[in-house]
Amino acid sequence: MLLSAPALPAAALAAGFSGSIAGFVKNGAGIPQMGAAVFLMNGYERVIGRALSDDRGTFGFGALPPGQYSVRVSLASFVPAMKERIGVQPGMQSLLYITLASVLSSVELVYAAPGQGALMSDDWKWTLKSATATRPILRMVDERAATGVGERAKQPIFTDTSALLGVSGGDSERASAMQPDLGTVFALATSLYGRNRIHVSGNLGYTSRIGTPDAGFRTTLSGVEGGPELSVTVRQVYFAGHGAAGEGDGLPPLRTLSMSFKDHADFGDRLRLDYGSALDSVSFLDTVNYLSPYARLTFDMGVAGSLQAGFSSGVPPAAGLGETSGADMQLQADVAALAAMPRLSLANGRTRVQREQNVEIGYRKQVGSRTLQVSAYREATSDTTLAAMAPAGVFAAGDLMPDLASSGSIFDAGNFQRMGYSATVTQAMGGRTRVSASYGRAGALAVGDGTASADAALELRSRFRTSERHWAAARFSTTLPKTGTQIGASYQWTQPGAILPEHYSVTDGTYSEQGCNIHVRQPIPSIPGFPGKLEATADLVNLMAQGYVAVPAPGAQRVVLTEQPRAFRGGFSFVF
Repeated sequence: MLLSAPALPAAALAAGFSGSIAGFVKNGAGIPQMGAAVFLMNGYERVIGRALSDDRGTFGFGALPPGQYSVRVSLASFVPAMKERIGVQPGMQSLLYITLASVLSSVELVYAAPGQGALMSDDWKWTLKSATATRPILRMVDERAATGVGERAKQPIFTDTSALLGVSGGDSERASAMQPDLGTVFALATSLYGRNRIHVSGNLGYTSRIGTPDAGFRTTLSGVEGGPELSVTVRQVYFAGHGAAGEGDGLPPLRTLSMSFKDHADFGDRLRLDYGSALDSVSFLDTVNYLSPYARLTFDMGVAGSLQAGFSSGVPPAAGLGETSGADMQLQADVAALAAMPRLSLANGRTRVQREQNVEIGYRKQVGSRTLQVSAYREATSDTTLAAMAPAGVFAAGDLMPDLASSGSIFDAGNFQRMGYSATVTQAMGGRTRVSASYGRAGALAVGDGTASADAALELRSRFRTSERHWAAARFSTTLPKTGTQIGASYQWTQPGAILPEHYSVTDGTYSEQGCNIHVRQPIPSIPGFPGKLEATADLVNLMAQGYVAVPAPGAQRVVLTEQPRAFRGGFSFVF
């Protein structure tokens, strides 16, 4: 007794400085689910505990040191549910209400102190006391109390709502990217009953010359704690001032419909698979339907870094693999996804869509504040789109696609294949500034000597050759401490005399930017009584007009081709 006496105060003291996590697993109909596998992970995403839900759907982890934890719940025939950043505090219980479904699973988190009434009943205490691998649950759990019906009834329909409204204008010639900024954009994101996340965005404009409205809308549904994300995007844009198809201002509108989904799966603690697909339908002079699947596999080797391998087919998956953090960045990503039109061209009067087949491997390692990245890829592109500035009459009707953003046109440069590699070093300086330097080699489009003949389009396509070119790039981003100004600048140099098409990396989810580019976001002091914040934005793309290639044409004329035309754009955004 004397030997065991000091242990009692020590155990009580340890219990006072620890917390616990308990949960209840059910399906969409409210039926408890037995045998669900529950994994408890620490802040470093390492599994530190495992449990199975009992016949009442309950599980628990007790005597946890204070900190941040994650819980992942999986059961056959259901989509796994994941809850991150679960705070555990001394003397507090974190209660999870998990609803497993075949499409979107959800997790609700409630923090409670001992003796907090019906929410923290004796049933939950017995659950925590029996939260070991060998000890069963000893008490019955009342289903109505465990499911938290009363708590959900008090929860509002819409929570965590954020919105963005932007008005912009300027000289835009983003022809090859098919990214029309119609002038007014908006985005709205909200949670529905704390379970599902809904995003709605729009891009609106007006063609004053022919008096027609242009518009695009996008809706996205996803689970609050991850899982599949489903999106539907529709657009309708009119052309004005073009006669490339022989119809002048009577060209039919461009209509697109896209349905996409993305998801991920974890295989153990180190292997993650991101995957998705998009089904697109484009209607202009005729209708084109195509499927764009993609996948990326990441193997985390701990301190040795991480390996990635991925592929994409069709349209690059910028919206599927791009990383976003924070409500503001998610709204900006919605607007960018809506503006990313398919890259269209015309060949012999038929509508064509640029599609890419890309296979890529990459390696990433973090060394203190420095990040090292290397990657190599093989890419095949069909119906390559290039911005074309050509004198009237050089190309036949049906060989130039009207540009949505300017009075220029888009030329179909045909098909090509290439290989490339790159190495990047990124240095973080404090929490506000990042500097990176890159070097690589990739296939570029070079045009051989000659003069356009009667069939200018076919003759020009036959002269394109793939030529290996070196390139180097530097990037800089910072946030000024007092004004909050966000500045991003990049410069990419490549050997002259050829067009280096931009490449979307499926390993790090970024596009390469050719030439000199500057992006600025300037917060404006808020107006008294006005909710949210106001920002001024400016985008200057390819300032030095690099990557332009002049091709001789009949009559001592020239056809100028480029992959990324120079563009200037500015505007104001309201975020609230």
